[in-house]
Amino acid sequence: MAEAKSILLAAGGTGGHLFPASALAAALAKRGYGVELATDERALKFGADFPARAIHALPSATPTSGGLIGKAGAALTLGRGGLAAYVLLGRLKPAAVVGFGGYPTVPPLKAAALRKIPTLIHEGNAVIGRANKFLAAGATRIASGFPTLDGLPDAFLAKLTFTGNPLRPNVIEAAMRPYPALDGAIRVLVTGGSQGARVMSDVVPAAFALLSPQERARFSLVMQARGEDGARVKAALQAIAMPAEIAEFFVDLPERIAAAHLIVSRAGASTTSEIAAIGRPSILVPFPHALDQDQAANAKALRDNGAAEVVMQDKFTPDALAAALREALAEPGKLAARAQAAKAAGVTDAAERLADLVEGAIR
Repeated sequence: MAEAKSILLAAGGTGGHLFPASALAAALAKRGYGVELATDERALKFGADFPARAIHALPSATPTSGGLIGKAGAALTLGRGGLAAYVLLGRLKPAAVVGFGGYPTVPPLKAAALRKIPTLIHEGNAVIGRANKFLAAGATRIASGFPTLDGLPDAFLAKLTFTGNPLRPNVIEAAMRPYPALDGAIRVLVTGGSQGARVMSDVVPAAFALLSPQERARFSLVMQARGEDGARVKAALQAIAMPAEIAEFFVDLPERIAAAHLIVSRAGASTTSEIAAIGRPSILVPFPHALDQDQAANAKALRDNGAAEVVMQDKFTPDALAAALREALAEPGKLAARAQAAKAAGVTDAAERLADLVEGAIR
C-alpha cells in the first residue's frame, strides 16, 4: 500500500535545490507517502518549512574546486557521507530516492544504487549539473525542468522525461493572476536571485537616470539590492526623484512577479520557471561565472519562444537598459505579447508530473 511507503528526497542546501524538492514532498504527501529529506548542514535552517517527517544532514563536499589536497579531502568527505547514507537507507527502507542536484545528493543516491533502491534525479537547469551528470548512469529515471537538457550523454536519453520544475504553492497561486492591465505606470521588478546581484545595483539606477523626468514618471520600481548596496541604490534613485521600494530580499517574490509588467532578473532555474509559470515578460542577465553556464541555457529557453530578452552581463549597461525601458514605453503591446509567450512556456503541474514519475519508478 502506498500509505506504508516512504520516499527519501536528497537536495543541496540552497533554495534552487530545496524549493522544487519541497514542492515534490507536498505532492507525495498528498498521495500518502512519508517523505524525508537528506541534505547538508546549510539546509537545516529551512527545516521548519520543509514538509518532511525528518531531515538528515549527511557529510558532503564539492570535489571540483581547490587543489589536489582539497579534492582528496572532499572525496573522503563524500565517502563518509556515502557510508552514513547507506546506514540511513537501511533504517528507512525507502521505496525510492529522488535527488535534486548538488553534491549533497551524491552520497544518498550512490548508497541507494548499492541497495538496489530505485533512484531518480531531477535537473532544474537547461544544462545538466556536474553532480547529476555523475549520477546519471546509475539513475532509474531522469527528470528535466526544461524541454531540452544540454550535456546529458546520448546513452541516457531513454531515461529522460520532461516534467518542468516543481513550484511552491505561492507560485501556483500567483500564476492564477492575469497579466496586469497596461493602463498606468509600468511596474518593473528587479531581482538578482537569492543572493542578490551587484550588477543590478550598478546598472539599474544609472539606467533610470538616463531617462527624462517625464519618462521616469511612467514607471514604478521594486528592486532587490544586496545589504551592502542598499544605501547607495536608494541615494542614486532619490537623486533623480525616482520612487522605488528597495529590499535585500522579498519573501513574497511570486506575488511581486505577478504584480509586475516587466521583470529584470538573473536566470536561475527557479526564477525562470516562476516567471514563465506566472507569465511575465523579462530581461534576463545570466550569471556569467557559472562553470556550466546553466543560467545562459535557462535564459535561452525563454528567449527562443519570445518570452524574454537575454542580455549577457558584459552588454548589460545603463544605456542598454534605458533603451529597453524606452521601448517598453513606446510599444507596451510587446510586453503583453511576451507575457503570453512566457505563460505558454510555463509548467504549473510539474510536482504532480514528477510524482507520477516517482511512482512509475517504484512500480
